[in-house]
Amino acid sequence: MNWDQIEGKWKQFLGSGRERWGKLTDNDWETIGGKKDQLVGRIQERYGVAKAEAEKQTDEWLRAQTESSHEKHDATRL
Repeated sequence: MNWDQIEGKWKQFLGSGRERWGKLTDNDWETIGGKKDQLVGRIQERYGVAKAEAEKQTDEWLRAQTESSHEKHDATRL
């Protein structure tokens, strides 16, 4: 999965993002709108981390979403 897919299915991933980054406000999530650079910027701002750390967190989250998506797909095929 890539960020184009995340952006296209943003509402589906929003709950997971809210769980992961609870300090982000509803307004933050509206502004982010599935855009990685916006998410990275908001994480930096709210959590006081460097850009590299915020990017690492978003990349890890993306991987987790991809794994979760694959698991659900495999389960429906059984």
